[in-house]
Amino acid sequence: MDNAIVKKTVIKNMTPKLLTMMLLSVVSSAALLGCSQRSDDAQTIASVQEKEATQPADYQASRNTGAWGAVHMSRDELAKPSTNIVDDSSLPNMENDPSITKWEAKFEGTNAFVTTDGEKLYHDSCAACHMHKGEGAYGAGYYPPLANNSKMQSKYYIIDILMNGFRGMPSFHGMMNDEQMAAVTQYVVSDLNGFTETVTAEDVAKLRHDNPPAGDPSDD
Repeated sequence: MDNAIVKKTVIKNMTPKLLTMMLLSVVSSAALLGCSQRSDDAQTIASVQEKEATQPADYQASRNTGAWGAVHMSRDELAKPSTNIVDDSSLPNMENDPSITKWEAKFEGTNAFVTTDGEKLYHDSCAACHMHKGEGAYGAGYYPPLANNSKMQSKYYIIDILMNGFRGMPSFHGMMNDEQMAAVTQYVVSDLNGFTETVTAEDVAKLRHDNPPAGDPSDD
């Protein structure tokens, strides 16, 4: 029998539902075949993402264009090359930084105490916690008063705490020499309490040792 007659007979005997399913199958196959057969240089979403992934990330780009918030920029500013939001060109040099100038004045140009002025040493190293008049304070902790305190009559008590630290107070073993410890102790004894005992560098040397505490003595 002729193939053409056979095909016509088969199609004629198909139900409408079966014929519809066959047509849908053919259309779907053609669509899938068309998707898989594309030129290598055709641009797709995947190819764009792959290209972007190979580019170095510019984390400042969105910040500089104001995408992170309401950043007002004039036309002249927009025309300039991109810069960070913080313009470091406006920051002062270390030599002209007013904060550094104050630090240099307080610590006399070094990272250690130089002066032997007991009052200056007290205000630079002790007053932040014990207050400038030695009245003490309550805050994140308890800072006992150094003024009008009977314990301050013993110069060796003060020197020992300066030398070794006590609870939250740091050790000044490596920060002050004997003359400096004697000077600040004398200030606490005489100026803050009115006691008449004399404090000398020799007094401090008696308690000086070769093994300064590494931490809080109260933890031992």
